Amino acid sequence: MNQNPVENSLAIVFPGQGSQSVGMLAALAETSPEVRRTFEEASAILGYDLWKLVQEGPGEELNKTEKTQPAMLAAGTAVWRAWTDAEGPRPFCMAGHSLGEYTALVCAGSLKLTAAVELVQERGRCMQSAVPDGSGAMAAILGLEDDAVRDICAVAAEDEVVSAVNFNSPGQVVIAGHTGAVERAILLAREKGAKRAIKLPVSVPSHCALMKPAAEAFGQLLNETEIGKPDIPVIHNVDVTRQDEPSGIRARLQQQLYQPVRWVETIQHLAGQGINTVLEAGPGKVLNGLTRRIDKSLTGLPVYDPDSLASALASCRRDS
Repeated sequence: MNQNPVENSLAIVFPGQGSQSVGMLAALAETSPEVRRTFEEASAILGYDLWKLVQEGPGEELNKTEKTQPAMLAAGTAVWRAWTDAEGPRPFCMAGHSLGEYTALVCAGSLKLTAAVELVQERGRCMQSAVPDGSGAMAAILGLEDDAVRDICAVAAEDEVVSAVNFNSPGQVVIAGHTGAVERAILLAREKGAKRAIKLPVSVPSHCALMKPAAEAFGQLLNETEIGKPDIPVIHNVDVTRQDEPSGIRARLQQQLYQPVRWVETIQHLAGQGINTVLEAGPGKVLNGLTRRIDKSLTGLPVYDPDSLASALASCRRDS
């Protein structure tokens, strides 16, 4: 176990799809050479200039699932490398939201970045091909209890698929499934008093049963990919456990495609382990906002540019 009190109370989490934007990490790249180096490493595997896409767009191309996933993987890894290069403290554990779990495994030493780039690119392709364009959708439901959202999905499904797939914070649940079923669930949620019920601008209904064919197709590449024991514990989305054996990690990465992201429980688990600071490594502040809503006793530190990096380092040094 780490002896440094900051290290024993620090977790680092990595965002997934939805946090990407054209121009992300541009400022950090000016002060941290690790950013460009990380994107160059990813680009060599992808066969195209990922940094150029991230910096110049177009946004529609960056938002394609098979492009977004490598971009977010590289972005989170780049921030982690900038953090370690600046001698930021080593965390007690890590987690990642959906795709961010792959970033966590790279930064924890379980996966090589090059292998992870291949994995997430194929993951995106498998997800995109599992459901025809337009036949799947996702929606955010705000202001209802988890069980109420589950009940709404059960009624709205009829002969189709719709289920609660991201438990992001109390009162914020994302649903996914067939487009018609999701639209019926949105109407029901509004009738039941949801503060908001809105479709999300995504092309793939992630983390629901429609992704089982994607998981089967993806499993072969997972089995061929070298995975080691993480140097830093990683908490997995599907069951809020840490896994040391490669077989356990592979199983959870495969299951993650069609099972819910249990983010509320993940953050609660971190707090139960004595974590009091959760650093979000990657573009944006989405997970930082969720952390505050899940447990107000936790300190959130987003790191995505030179100022936020300096602020997080200063905060951790004050606590040491």
